[in-house]
Amino acid sequence: MARKKHIDVVRDEDERPIAPAEQGSERAWQAALRPRSFDEYIGQKDLVENLRISVQAAKQGGWALDHFLFAGPPGLGKTTLAHVIANELGVNLHVSSGPAIDNKAKLGSLLTGLGERDALFIDEIHRLGPIVEENLYPAMEDFRFDFFIGEGPHAKAMTMQLPRFTLLGATTRMGLLSAPLLDRFGFHWQLRYYELADMKAIVKRSAALIGVPIDEDGATEIARRARGTPRIGNRLLRRVRDFAHVEQDGSIDGSIAASSLDRLAVDHAGLDMLDRAYLSSICERFDGGPVGIESIAASLSEERGTLEEVVEPFLLQIGFIARSPRGRVATAAGFQHIGLVAPSKAPTGGNSGQGRLF
Repeated sequence: MARKKHIDVVRDEDERPIAPAEQGSERAWQAALRPRSFDEYIGQKDLVENLRISVQAAKQGGWALDHFLFAGPPGLGKTTLAHVIANELGVNLHVSSGPAIDNKAKLGSLLTGLGERDALFIDEIHRLGPIVEENLYPAMEDFRFDFFIGEGPHAKAMTMQLPRFTLLGATTRMGLLSAPLLDRFGFHWQLRYYELADMKAIVKRSAALIGVPIDEDGATEIARRARGTPRIGNRLLRRVRDFAHVEQDGSIDGSIAASSLDRLAVDHAGLDMLDRAYLSSICERFDGGPVGIESIAASLSEERGTLEEVVEPFLLQIGFIARSPRGRVATAAGFQHIGLVAPSKAPTGGNSGQGRLF
């Protein structure tokens, strides 16, 4: 629970089932489902064990936890890990994002509002501007913030000492971070898509927290179509719950889960309408590729960034597409998924990872 009020500080709600009046609130939904400790966090075992040791060492030694960077596709738990770390340390978590910190003054306001050993979480940190990023370096290394008072020839350089704090960065595009910023993080962690067993455990836990009965087949069906992503799994659970509440007694079994997700256009591999449109575009319009991402985006009337950050990572992971120096290529598995015969030139997809996820 909160120790003091601060407009920049985010605190988790007490973990409890969501009351009916709150179920329409996305914030209440996410707060209730978010793990509060390492023991409650499911999946990413190697990462969690290493973080557990680092946090325990910081608590025992009385020093600020080192700066950590979390990378990976959206929905895999980067923000959740930041909340867990702050809870385990017993400190406040201050939350912001790269686009929101668009000038030095905002960065200064954020840094000077930190308490001793507090955690600062910056989502989409790769979108920080160059000036803001350069002013973040001394804060990360020496816990100081440099600024000027006055203007012109009478401006005076000043240095403000900051409390020891921990910067937790999250990014979906690690390749866009500059080398100097990467070097200032104590470690970089790459979050992976979740195994089916972990996804089933997450779905069951979420169902218990919101008070929805679910059997093994129902949890398996939702987990299989969740793309190895907890956020998507929780979203699908919420939609299946609606169908179960209206069309039967409110409990979720394999049959209602499968029929609900079919009507929501989420297929057995977890692909939605945009994923299938992307795959069909390569296979049918461009004869399986290779084709550039700009051509695919134009054919679908979608933003390039949406395709690169939302659609492609999972299709690459399960081996439905491949990247070549000349562009994107549909694999034999991709052709088969949409019911087409793959040409002889189509790559097989190799060790696609589909077995690991499903």
